[in-house]
Amino acid sequence: MSRLISDRTEHVLTTSAPPSALHLSVALDGAGWHPAAWRTPRARPDELFGARYWADTIAGAERGLLDFVTIEDGLGLQTARYGEPDRRTDQVRGRLDAVLIAARVAPVTRYIGLIPMVITTHTEPFHAAKAIATLDYVSTGRAGVRVRVSASPHEAAHFGRREVPGTRDHADPGVRQFTAALFGEAADYVEVIRRLWDSWEDDAEIRDVATGRFIDRDKLHYIDFAGAYFSVKGPSITPRPPQGQPVVAALGHGATSCGLIAQAADVGFVTPRDAGQARDIVTGIRAAQQAAGRGAEPLHVFGDLVVFLDTGDGAQGAARKDRLDELAGEEYTSDAAIFTGTAGQLAGLLQEWQHAGLSGFRLRPGVIPDDVDAITRGLVPELQRRGVFRTAYEAGTLRGLLGLSRPANRYAAAGRS
Repeated sequence: MSRLISDRTEHVLTTSAPPSALHLSVALDGAGWHPAAWRTPRARPDELFGARYWADTIAGAERGLLDFVTIEDGLGLQTARYGEPDRRTDQVRGRLDAVLIAARVAPVTRYIGLIPMVITTHTEPFHAAKAIATLDYVSTGRAGVRVRVSASPHEAAHFGRREVPGTRDHADPGVRQFTAALFGEAADYVEVIRRLWDSWEDDAEIRDVATGRFIDRDKLHYIDFAGAYFSVKGPSITPRPPQGQPVVAALGHGATSCGLIAQAADVGFVTPRDAGQARDIVTGIRAAQQAAGRGAEPLHVFGDLVVFLDTGDGAQGAARKDRLDELAGEEYTSDAAIFTGTAGQLAGLLQEWQHAGLSGFRLRPGVIPDDVDAITRGLVPELQRRGVFRTAYEAGTLRGLLGLSRPANRYAAAGRS
């Protein structure tokens, strides 16, 4: 059950420490995160399966100087039921492929990072590594990937390669074991794609017409990964991406999924209800990161919030959500906290949670384009006024925007040792 953070609550910082810059992104899903968003006046339901809709939406996010957008995806139709399909006809159903959306939008944007979702269950890491490396080339260094597991029997039935427990009872030892295996597989999946991205050294391509040498074969490396879930020899067929390692992100709700963040991600998305819970979540992730041997590596923890903001035409966020709930015939709830109110109130909340240890936020717009516009035209200027958000893009790669250095190639380093 989600918690509604009302516009009747003021969030005031009590610390006298100078403000520090925060990172900001939006999560894009169809017409917006509210299931009735497609029925609002400015929605474009007839364009959801076209390139222009996504290009316009992401270009708007870039005008707001956001760090990146994430693009949702799945292996089954959207559903109002947890883990199983429904037969509803009053909500958006159907998606375009998130990686292909990002690849289409990349040439018409310049700075904003593009992080499509990839499902690690039922798919192959070799294909994902190649696709995201290609996206990094197409976007000239702005690619990332959000990895997610799938525990749904109806999604497994599309592939027919594994059995999925029919029960969702997490007290069942079999379900707990299966869930742990899914996240163990996801961790190996990330390790494989990272090794494949490194399987070409940066200078492996010679391209010398005079000598007829295009590549230096000695600088392509077998990764020879053999684990419980994958056996991948390598090398990749795509040269090392411009960023070296595109950004890897994951969403965590509990110890197991937050463990994946700690073990394998550059950016973790979490869903606190208040500053105290945010602090506890960050502390847990940092401890797990240390236990995984990654204590010295940078790891961003972003807080997720669904937002219904007051808009420029005077419409209040809470009233907008109430009208959408009425259209949907039920109250909208979320795994993340839901905020309704002004840009100023949201800015105060973000700073409060930032001081609890979060380095950035991923906002889920209740309605597209209304809440994306409210974020970029209302929230961003307010954060700039407070001195905690950029006034211009300061880097041309996603790793650069996030303050992450370009990592050395593990195989090149091993070859020199």
